[in-house]
Amino acid sequence: MERSRTVPVLVDFWAEWCGPCKQLGPILEKLANEAQGRWILAKVDVDANPQLGAYMQQLGIRGIPFVAAVVAGQLLPFLNGAAPEPQVRQAIDQLFDALRAEGLLPEDAGAPAPAADAAEQPAADPMYLEAETALQNGDLDGARTAFQKILDVNPQDEHARGGIALVDLSLRVRTVNAQQVMADAERNPGDVTLQTQAADVEMVSGRIDEAFQRLVDTVRRTAGDDRDAARKHLLGLFDVLQPGDPRVGKARRALQSALF
Repeated sequence: MERSRTVPVLVDFWAEWCGPCKQLGPILEKLANEAQGRWILAKVDVDANPQLGAYMQQLGIRGIPFVAAVVAGQLLPFLNGAAPEPQVRQAIDQLFDALRAEGLLPEDAGAPAPAADAAEQPAADPMYLEAETALQNGDLDGARTAFQKILDVNPQDEHARGGIALVDLSLRVRTVNAQQVMADAERNPGDVTLQTQAADVEMVSGRIDEAFQRLVDTVRRTAGDDRDAARKHLLGLFDVLQPGDPRVGKARRALQSALF
């Protein structure tokens, strides 16, 4: 807030489990670097700052990624959801143009840096652009198809694999009654289907450790096909996060212990 009195600040609300956040974050970082100090990017991990939950609700923030603009100590809602780089760039330019027109910013504040030679601008990968645009438009089936095209070309592409895992998770939970599932899972600890559904609900709620531990416990208490189903579901949830995420490493060790 204090810094915003001298230079505009964009605040990116994100979380490690949020796939679209991982797409938007690097775009914002790139544009902030290009701005060369004309505006500054701040990042807020909502999982690490749970005390902000009530404040975010007051701002009307119902999901992440969410970007707010802070100008002269005033916080203004700006972007809700991920978007391809050209759209984000255009939205930022339009925001600062509007603020300057209203006299809320000096003429040079937030102004875009001189454009680089077009030959020096790397071309956006159309396959990634297709997937990200589909996600932005809420087209989960289209996003999954686009990510699968990338994997067909490069089976080792971790970003595409994570994108598919995120889409599959989103597809599974969109018709689930979260409150009912959690209550049913509590009453039926041996029901693998309920336990995997409850883990999905916990994942999309940001309770990553709880989701992983639930499935590790399910593996430990089951056998045969039930145990294998819980194990495979847990491995699928690992892909939603980055491979180096410490929560994945911790859960993998717990899974190995439960299996052996």
